[in-house]
Amino acid sequence: MATTAETPLLEEHVIDAVDHDGLAADRSNTGRWTAAWFIIGVEVAERFAYYGIASNLISYLTGPLGQSTATAAANVNAWSGISSILPILGAFVADAFLGRYRTIIIASLIYVLGLALLTLSALLVPKEVASASPSSLLNVLFFFSLYLVAIGQSGHKPCVQAFGADQFDEKDPREQRDRSSFFNWWYLSMSAGICLAIVVVVYIQEAVGWALGFGIPCVFMVISLVLFVLGRRSYRYSKRRNEKETNPFTRIGRVFFVAFKNRRLSQVEANPSQGSTEKLRFLNKALLASTEGTEEDNVCSVSDVEDATALVRLIPVWLTTLGYALPYAQYMTFFTKQGATLERTIFPGVKIPSASLQVIIGIAIVLFVPIYDRVLVPVARSITKDPCGITPLKRIGTGMILATLTMVVAALVESKRIQTAKEYGLIDQPETTVPMSIWWLLPQYLMLGLADVLTLVGMQEFFYSQVPTELRSIGLALYLSAFGVGSLLSSLLVSVIDLVTGGDAGNSWFSSNLNRAHLDYFYWLLAVISAVGFAMFLFVSKSYIYRRVDEV
Repeated sequence: MATTAETPLLEEHVIDAVDHDGLAADRSNTGRWTAAWFIIGVEVAERFAYYGIASNLISYLTGPLGQSTATAAANVNAWSGISSILPILGAFVADAFLGRYRTIIIASLIYVLGLALLTLSALLVPKEVASASPSSLLNVLFFFSLYLVAIGQSGHKPCVQAFGADQFDEKDPREQRDRSSFFNWWYLSMSAGICLAIVVVVYIQEAVGWALGFGIPCVFMVISLVLFVLGRRSYRYSKRRNEKETNPFTRIGRVFFVAFKNRRLSQVEANPSQGSTEKLRFLNKALLASTEGTEEDNVCSVSDVEDATALVRLIPVWLTTLGYALPYAQYMTFFTKQGATLERTIFPGVKIPSASLQVIIGIAIVLFVPIYDRVLVPVARSITKDPCGITPLKRIGTGMILATLTMVVAALVESKRIQTAKEYGLIDQPETTVPMSIWWLLPQYLMLGLADVLTLVGMQEFFYSQVPTELRSIGLALYLSAFGVGSLLSSLLVSVIDLVTGGDAGNSWFSSNLNRAHLDYFYWLLAVISAVGFAMFLFVSKSYIYRRVDEV
């Protein structure tokens, strides 16, 4: 086979990508949808495993582990937050050292170990909680296993999606359009796996047992690892750096260092051979040559400065998306606890677990994504001439509006639930079912699902495309970290409000007796925070300049 030096940049080969054997990736035999569906299948299995734990975790904490509602909600939010922040570390390891493929393999093995230990901890929980509460050692084993899963996810989550998107060459117009569709179908397929977990695993956890309910996700995670390895010959891999090439983190970090060192230089002192940009901003000073040291030590390339600037521009966008992340954190905690107090009988003798209503989010996604991708995007594309239909930022902003409205609807429904409890004299009877159908919660779940299609998928595409090519795992980790920080902020907010309003001994907004709690106040507060976040996002996005596709 001819080398790339002998046959420069042939159409049948993908630039900057190799196959499993390290040869130039053939465009027709590697990547694209064949490889992408392998990787999507892996993600479906992983999301099944993750949500098999996460969707009903608050019920396990308040049930077998005997925690209060506020403590359990804080623990769920803390774990969810850390699970979403740790991918930054996993992405760093992948982009700087191991590469995405190897990182996924190692992270999957850690993931499986965590799930196996979690299953073991559930087997050891006393059958009768009333007579024997779980020991401290058992609690340690449970939380160790839980956070081991978070560590496994830290390498798996950002790398799998980035690896999937890598199967499409953004320099080819057709593959660029396919990559935009990839993010939509990725989220649809992922949501199908989540729905399956919520319907099947949650039911098994409450009807059969928690050990089996945690063991099934472990089996699915093993299947996902086998599936991923089977598809290895169809993948496109990013070219590994030569030893002489600089680590991307070092390369971009050097821009900040040189710019700071040259902070007192003016444009007059610039090295004419370097040229200059249209406006001399702080990072542009990394392009200037000072009188100290050699030119090589003091000057960065224009592309390095552009990459560093692109990362800095992401910070305001990332901060404003926290206004969406806070409402998003509620559906696995307080939405579930709300549902547990309502009438959940759907057929005579059939009572659904409250956590199963989360499947509505997945159903909304599964139904809306094809409509968005096959109907709305082509129409928008014909109007805007943008390959993606609408820009990722516009998509994100539309979802943020829906999230704000979701919190308003949730607050109104909760007010109705409390009023119904008062009318039937159930305020001090928290164990008695409130005579109000669980389907009252349907609108807030449905609206959150529609918001996810817009904001979550928009954030995935935005953060993937707006970072340098070598840092795309980091880009997706940034998107995940926004939800991690949102969960941690939600946990902190819950703890502070619970403390201020007196805990279970007083009139806490999060009293274990939800009939005396005020989740409606909390939802109104989140609606205000979300609206403020959207206003800030609107201001930031108007001045955002999209990064150019990497030049060949």
